Amino acid sequence: MRKMGQIGICLIVLLFIPGCWNSKDIQNLAYVTALGIDFEDGKYKSYVQILNFSNIAKNETSSLSKPIPIWLGTGEGRTLAESMMTLYSTSQLRVFWGHLKSVILSEKAMKHGMMEIYDMLNRYREVRYNILMYGTDRPIHEIMIQKSILNLSPLDTVMNTPFELYAERSFILPEYGFKIIAQINEPSGLAMIPCLTIDEDDWYEDKNKRPMFRINGAYFFQNKEFRGHLTEDELKGTRWVQRELVRSPINIPASGQPAATLVLEKPHLYIKPVLEKDKARFHLQVSVDAYIDELAKDIPHKKMEQMAGEVLKDEIRMSYNKGLQRKADVFMLDEQLYRKYPKKWHQLHRLKPFILDEDSLKSIKIRVSIESSGKYKERVK
Repeated sequence: MRKMGQIGICLIVLLFIPGCWNSKDIQNLAYVTALGIDFEDGKYKSYVQILNFSNIAKNETSSLSKPIPIWLGTGEGRTLAESMMTLYSTSQLRVFWGHLKSVILSEKAMKHGMMEIYDMLNRYREVRYNILMYGTDRPIHEIMIQKSILNLSPLDTVMNTPFELYAERSFILPEYGFKIIAQINEPSGLAMIPCLTIDEDDWYEDKNKRPMFRINGAYFFQNKEFRGHLTEDELKGTRWVQRELVRSPINIPASGQPAATLVLEKPHLYIKPVLEKDKARFHLQVSVDAYIDELAKDIPHKKMEQMAGEVLKDEIRMSYNKGLQRKADVFMLDEQLYRKYPKKWHQLHRLKPFILDEDSLKSIKIRVSIESSGKYKERVK
C-alpha cells in the first residue's frame, strides 16, 4: 500500500508539470530563409531574409495576384557572429534559423576567408548542414530581395530550388555548404561555388521587364585559396564529368549552322593518372548516351556520334585550359593522382603547389551513343 501511495503522489505531481518547458509560439518567431554575407572596410555585413509563412503557404484560396513581400534585416560587426547580434536588437521577434535554406557570399567575403564563415554557421545548433551555398558579383541586397516568377513564393526560385532547373538543363551543379567545406579541406580538393546573378533581359510581365535569377558559372577554391570566377560558357566542358548530370544539349557542329541538336545524359567518367619521369599526366574517358532533339540535315547516326564526340572533346579541352589560367583543377585530376599514387603526389607537391600544365591532360576519349531519335521518325529530305 505504501508503494502504491508513493506512485499516486508522483502521478499527481506530474499533472502540475507543463509538457513543453521551452516551447515558443510559432506565430511569434521570425523565420530566416536566406543569409547574405559581405565583407567591407574590415567588417562583416550580414543580410537576413525573413518571410511570413502565412503569405507563402499554398492552399485552395491562394492568390497569385499580389506579390509576396520580403523583409530584409542587416547587421554589421567585426565578426560574423557580432554582425548578427546587432541585427537581433531590432528584429522585434525571436529569430529562428531552422528554416535557413541558402547562403549567399560576396566576392569580398569569399576572398577574406570561407572557413571563418562556415565555422560560425556550423556551430549554431539551429542551422542545418544541408544549406545551399552561392557566390555572387551583384550587391547582396539585390539578391536577397529578388522576386520569383508569377508572384510565387520567394522560396520558389533558382536560389532555393536549383535542382529543379538542373534536372531540366544540367550545366552548373548546385552545391551544399558541407560538401564545399569538405572539398576545401581535402589535400587535393577543388571546391566549386555556383555564381548566382540576376538576368534583367529575358523575361517580361506584359510590357515590363522582370529580372530573374540565373546561375552564371562558378567560383573556385584550390588548396584553400580563392582562385576566381569562370563563366558558364568557360565551364561547358565540366558538365560531361558530372555523374549527377540529367540532360544537357549540344549543337553539332558547334560552330556555323547546326545540322542537329542532341541532348546528352548519363555520362560515365574514367580518369587514369600515369607517371612519366618527374611528371604526372592523365587520360580522360567519357561515355555518354544521347537522343536527337532536332534534326536539320539528314546525317547517319554514326556520323552524328562522331561529330558529338569532337564537340565534347573541344569543350573539355577549352574548360581545362580556362581552369589553368586561374590555377584551378576544374576536372579534379589531381585528386585521382592523390588517391592512386599518394607518395608521388606528395613528392610533386613539395616542388610546387599546382602541378598541372597544358600537357598534363594527355588524352581525351569520348564515346557518344545515340539511343533514340525521338518520337518524330521522318528523315529530313
